[in-house]
Amino acid sequence: MSSSSATEVPSFDVAKGWTLSPEVAIRPEKFGALAYHYGNRRLVFLKSPELVTLVEALSKFPSVTEALHANLAPERHASYARALARLADSEVLVAR
Repeated sequence: MSSSSATEVPSFDVAKGWTLSPEVAIRPEKFGALAYHYGNRRLVFLKSPELVTLVEALSKFPSVTEALHANLAPERHASYARALARLADSEVLVAR
């Protein structure tokens, strides 16, 4: 039996636009950043400065794919797309 809820995270699609949740605060650190979600009270580590830059740039692009192309070398796209999907699962990112 499956039920749908208002808090269910949509499937992460790199062809769509995503952005940092308005309930999340980012605190820069030497290793990258800490992301704290005030709604679900989760603390998430962004483990590289490049990931922080990408997360902050997402809202400027119509899709994740375009943000990846603008910010990273092609060989890094798959690993960063997986990292963004995990951030969406943690509700750090929300679909636009």
